[in-house]
Amino acid sequence: MTDTAATTPIPQNTPEKTNAASLTLVGIETIRAALKTIPHNSGVYRMLGEKGEVLYVGKALNLKNRVSSYLRIQQLPERLRRMVSLTRNMEIVITSSEADALLLEANYIKRMKPRFNILLRDDKSLPWLVLTEGHAFPQIMKQRGKPIKGASYWGPFASAWAVNQTLNVLQRNFLLRSCSDAVLSSRTRPCLLHQIKRCSAPCVDRISKADYKDLLTQAKLFLAGKNTELHEKLVQEMEEASTNLEFERAASIRDRIRSFTGTHHSGVINPTDLPDTDVIAIWQTAGQSCIQVFFIRGGRNNGNRAFYPSHAADEAASAVLSAFLLQFYDNKPPPPSLLINEPLEEQKLLEAALSSKSTYKIQMSLPQRGQKKDILDHALLNAREALERKLAESTGQRQLLEGVAKAFDLPATPSRIETYDNSHIMGQAPYGVMVVGGPDGFEKRAYRKYSIRSDIAAGDDFGMMREVMERRFRRSRLETDDTTPSDKPDLLLIDGGQGQFNAVKKILSELGVTDIPIVGIAKGVDRNAGREWFFTSHKPPFQLPERDPVLYYLQRLRDEAHRFAITTHRSGRSKKLTSSSLDTIPGIGPARKKILLHHFGSPRDVQQASLEALLSVSGISRITAETIYAHFHPETFTTSMEKE
Repeated sequence: MTDTAATTPIPQNTPEKTNAASLTLVGIETIRAALKTIPHNSGVYRMLGEKGEVLYVGKALNLKNRVSSYLRIQQLPERLRRMVSLTRNMEIVITSSEADALLLEANYIKRMKPRFNILLRDDKSLPWLVLTEGHAFPQIMKQRGKPIKGASYWGPFASAWAVNQTLNVLQRNFLLRSCSDAVLSSRTRPCLLHQIKRCSAPCVDRISKADYKDLLTQAKLFLAGKNTELHEKLVQEMEEASTNLEFERAASIRDRIRSFTGTHHSGVINPTDLPDTDVIAIWQTAGQSCIQVFFIRGGRNNGNRAFYPSHAADEAASAVLSAFLLQFYDNKPPPPSLLINEPLEEQKLLEAALSSKSTYKIQMSLPQRGQKKDILDHALLNAREALERKLAESTGQRQLLEGVAKAFDLPATPSRIETYDNSHIMGQAPYGVMVVGGPDGFEKRAYRKYSIRSDIAAGDDFGMMREVMERRFRRSRLETDDTTPSDKPDLLLIDGGQGQFNAVKKILSELGVTDIPIVGIAKGVDRNAGREWFFTSHKPPFQLPERDPVLYYLQRLRDEAHRFAITTHRSGRSKKLTSSSLDTIPGIGPARKKILLHHFGSPRDVQQASLEALLSVSGISRITAETIYAHFHPETFTTSMEKE
């Protein structure tokens, strides 16, 4: 192999170029040293920076050949040359096949979020419809997150709204229960859902197990898209009911048939002839991409969702789409059919990788005509319009940030504004919060909650803010250079007046953080929005014009911090209200806790109860009673087991 990098002349005309060339040579030497032990196997390689951070994750059929290509530095694009110059170490993982390497690469990228990879930033879990099996009257509900063992799933759906629409259809037409098992077992009369004909009331035996099972079978046919079979079954039942002179039942079945007819109609939006399919279209402009995904299940459109992957401006659409597919399906099963609008270089390899995670074969296609082409064009139109809206919003956001810089005399347009607020009730359940705003609006993944831990007097807002600032900036991740990304804020917006502003300024000065601008925002004496006063270090308090868009933007930041603080406080307060001293006793679960509270009335009475009183409770054994008593009286009691 010819070593072209070693003979590349180093520019000497400026110190900056000299330093850049030196860093590049260090990166090349790092890669060259790693190549001595890298095999010719398939696998995944990781390029690491000076502090051990992952810069890039890649896969290869032949690791040695792939990594060797980074030595031809002049043939690399500027982005990869920059990556090579920052590389200080390399790690590899050998896999049994290139398909396995492809899946492992996607998994690493999602977990490690390397700065030089294409990243799927918005990857929240999607909602599903769940049918709990193993019960005489299975429950239908929506769910996100970890699957329930033994349950049946349908989906995914693009949003909670989409899954709620299907859930409403199921309740109206199949009368399946949506309440929990605990509610089902405790009810003594039908609930409101039964009265409005949304539930068959199995809780009070208004329907037999056999009839409920029949409704369940029909619901599964509906969810599986077997509408013809379901229609025939209902027609047969209607005729039988009419023959048996059960006219009310026949009319009810007739209404259900009409309902199904209304919910199923063919077209681009709701393609009844399309099997389980994800329709995926990418649109690029101005160096950004939008990927629209339509979820087609059982001949129904389960909604669509837009994604905006993070990537370099010069990335090709096919490369962005390939990376998206692997990361998107890393934690969810793909359907048998994927419709895409861009040819992929490694399409067969992608199909093999996704198929290895499923019990069926995954097929990707680029339709050129017919219904599939129509729905793909519809997805592409949605992707284009969504990206155009996002770019328009980003332009407005940049103008607002430029206005913020001008209003507070900042040295540059801020890209990260952190807003802080506190919430408590008479010092109870105190929380401090941080919300983040930037070019893309509110960055909710960067929000932080701070449960106040120190012993602070009730209502001491300054003390609460001190703890929040210390926890945010003491373990400072602000020491950074141009080789690592930073979460350093460009502006701190504090909800409060001169007192809060001075307190935060003093705290940060004690922590050695003196290069971050601070602004206090406070309402006037009359507390009217639009007449806020702003406090900074370099000029007297001032107000912005009432109709200034920058003022509205700062109000939204303040109000978002206030909203987040209130909801965080309420959540923490609710947890404390529902918890008790009984929760810390080993072996005391919800059932025994309920027994104790019903008998004694409160956790305090349980704590003060004698051993004899505990032994008198039905359902509490001697060992359990001794455990409870010993928990509250550890100095004066030894259990019978400990005596033995």
